[in-house]
Amino acid sequence: MSPPPSTYRLVKRVLDVTLAMLMLMLALPVMAVIALLIWREDRGAPVFFRQSRCGKGGRTFELLKFRTMVRNADALKEQLRAQSEVPWPDFRLSHDPRVTTVGRVLRKSSLDELPQLLNVIRGDMSLVGPRPTSFAASTYELWETARLDFRPGITGPWQVWGRTSMDFEQRCRLEIGFFGRPSLLRELWLLIATVPTVLRRTGVA
Repeated sequence: MSPPPSTYRLVKRVLDVTLAMLMLMLALPVMAVIALLIWREDRGAPVFFRQSRCGKGGRTFELLKFRTMVRNADALKEQLRAQSEVPWPDFRLSHDPRVTTVGRVLRKSSLDELPQLLNVIRGDMSLVGPRPTSFAASTYELWETARLDFRPGITGPWQVWGRTSMDFEQRCRLEIGFFGRPSLLRELWLLIATVPTVLRRTGVA
């Protein structure tokens, strides 16, 4: 798969930084309230969750999120793996017992993802791209590594069209097909389409 043209990469990066900075400034009051609620629910625990994720080219980076789980969530994950609703190496539970009360609200509204605007500004991520995985590139099948040709995103086609209905193989096919034909207009449309998708999920118990 040939890389996107240099002009596409340059314009995409400029748009990423510009929009991410604007969105971050607008979101700061909301982020301050969220941080306070997380701190009040579990004083002494970190407000932010930092996790190593697989990014472009298989390189790892530190992804930022608001903490939505108990402190020992990673240790409990392996104990719960047998209950996962999706095949390995993915992991998902509809009613994950590790999620906190505040965390459930943040996840349903996707507000826990707001700190990733900093990842976009730093260059780890894009606003639109394949969602970064928590498992390493060595876990991928060879053809699946094509999704690592692109900078990972806060949102992407999986968030809008797939989410819980797709396993990792289906998700890879969707993302590789979408980003294999670079188009800023399609990506901007996808960014806009993410808003009603998130709002629909917010209304679901």
